[in-house]
Amino acid sequence: MIKAGIIGGTGYTGVELLRLLHNHPEVEVMAISSRSLNGKRVDSIFPSLIGQSDLIFSLPDDAVLNECDVVFFATPHGVAMEGAGAFIEKGIKVIDLGADFRISDANEWSRWYDMKHTQAELLESAVYGLPENNRDAVKNATLLANPGCYPTAVQLALKPLITNKLIDLSNIVADCKSGVSGAGRGANQATLLCETSESFKAYGVSGHRHFPEIKQELELLAGEGVGLTFVPHLVPMIRGIHATVYVDLLDENIDVKPFFVEAYSNEQFVIMLDDGAYPETRSVKSSNFCQIAVQKIPNSNKLVIMSVIDNLVKGASGQAIQNMNIMFGMDEGLGLEQIGLLP
Repeated sequence: MIKAGIIGGTGYTGVELLRLLHNHPEVEVMAISSRSLNGKRVDSIFPSLIGQSDLIFSLPDDAVLNECDVVFFATPHGVAMEGAGAFIEKGIKVIDLGADFRISDANEWSRWYDMKHTQAELLESAVYGLPENNRDAVKNATLLANPGCYPTAVQLALKPLITNKLIDLSNIVADCKSGVSGAGRGANQATLLCETSESFKAYGVSGHRHFPEIKQELELLAGEGVGLTFVPHLVPMIRGIHATVYVDLLDENIDVKPFFVEAYSNEQFVIMLDDGAYPETRSVKSSNFCQIAVQKIPNSNKLVIMSVIDNLVKGASGQAIQNMNIMFGMDEGLGLEQIGLLP
């Protein structure tokens, strides 16, 4: 039985880790930490866990965390960077759901996150954990950077096209929409019901922190530079990401569908839809699945790829557990078999 600890248990990704790990047959959650809620029962804060968990919030430096095999950081940026090393020195694997280890260049990270990256050595050793792109490296990871939600949806949409050199890399447009839970659980006027309901808006158009992560990984996949326009939007729903990606085919007569089928035929959590079917965020709600569809624009070289995920599952906690399964040599889908909720 794998002993797991969660640091940062008050946010949506923390409680989502608890929800998913509760049904994992090979994992026991030993501790969940929160400085502000230290000493309180977890189910008093998250009533969905009443009768399911008797955990009590502890401090992040509680000794019980040192007894774990893996520690998840579900924390704001800057926290895992300072805390991961102590666990790694004890032989404990670390999975960071935050952004501290996603961007490989420390100076670039600092530019986007407005603070100095103090752990360059750890950054060099971190493995970027998108299993569909980087599974072999994930297997041997000690420190894993769990991808962001937008980057997950966009990369899965583009992988077959880039690896098979089917598109013009100079002009990729990722038009993405997210539910409000992507903004986190902290009190914020911009995410109040009255501010987000019955409205729709773009944000971060001049520069979003997921932009350098997406660009970095696409360029690694391509082996060359990529021209990317990334525009995120906030939509009045709780969960879900819809990435609509526009690219120019190098050969407008090519049928791209077989390349997607080949790329994902053995991927448990990536589903290609039939021709004429378009993915919906509700179809993957609360699941670790990504659904993808492609549509060629007639009489042009323009291709549209639609990719949907649940931002809290495949975009965060579910993918973290998928990575944990790989890191510990278990079946990749263990504990993640839930299908999407309808309605």
